[in-house]
Amino acid sequence: MATVGVEEARIPPLTSASEPPPLFDGTTRLYISYICPYAQRVWIARNYKGLQDKIELVPIDLQNRPAWYKEKVYPENKVPSLEHNGKVLGESLDLVKYVDVNFEGPSLVPSDPAKKEFGEQLISYVDTFTKELYSALKGDPIQQASPAFDYLENSLGKFDDGPFFLGQFSWVDIAYVPFVERFQLVFFEVFKHDITEGRPKLAAWIEEVNKINAYTQTRGDPKDIVDLFKKRFLVQQ
Repeated sequence: MATVGVEEARIPPLTSASEPPPLFDGTTRLYISYICPYAQRVWIARNYKGLQDKIELVPIDLQNRPAWYKEKVYPENKVPSLEHNGKVLGESLDLVKYVDVNFEGPSLVPSDPAKKEFGEQLISYVDTFTKELYSALKGDPIQQASPAFDYLENSLGKFDDGPFFLGQFSWVDIAYVPFVERFQLVFFEVFKHDITEGRPKLAAWIEEVNKINAYTQTRGDPKDIVDLFKKRFLVQQ
């Protein structure tokens, strides 16, 4: 079963004082930040497909990032990026698909045309979803974020062969879960609001996703997440 993965110890992130790994030596490397939801997507995909031995994780300290990362690895200077076959690729959802197509392991995109079509529809909404949630933090958070969470509630349960967006776990779940993880926590800790209240399918989905080892290994430290949101998005007027 793909949910059973290797337990990995988290190595300290590389900083401006760190030497680069032996770049372009044939090793496939996924550059991430432990706190970044976009990087988390590709990390989950890697774990779910059981590629811990095939794709090396290279955590970067985004607050003190090494100069060589921009100069030699990824000129955009963002995470995630993937070093593979002598080239470096970026953009989280593109990378999830790339890892799915180019490496062994359970497929993350279903072959069923109806599921594929609905999956593309859900993926096309994900940027709007995240924007709406971040915008909500600047206004009336609970009320303004409601439509975004309602969209998830209404999208879940379309397929009855499992609790996930497309029935079985897929790249759609991977696209959404890092953001749901963060906002569920922040809404509960900061606004004393449970985003699953009145949304039983969302509650069931969160419960099921949290049984997947490939995902739970990537979860951020709750205190770090809340502190980051307070500092970056919840500055009091």
